[in-house]
Amino acid sequence: MADGILLERAGVPAVSICTDSFRVTAQAMAQAYGFPGFEFVTIPHPIASLDEGQIRARVRDALPPMLRILGLES
Repeated sequence: MADGILLERAGVPAVSICTDSFRVTAQAMAQAYGFPGFEFVTIPHPIASLDEGQIRARVRDALPPMLRILGLES
């Protein structure tokens, strides 16, 4: 989250991604960094136990909001 915020502040388009279990923490971090409106993408938790196909499916699901945040809606 911090890296995404710092990149955005530096003018580098970025999207932070975290699992839904960390949504509240991510929002608190954005607030602490003075960027309460920072948009990020959440994916379902957990991911560590997923196989390659399951991870690919999560990436496919996350791609539309990532593109929207970057201003590149498909």
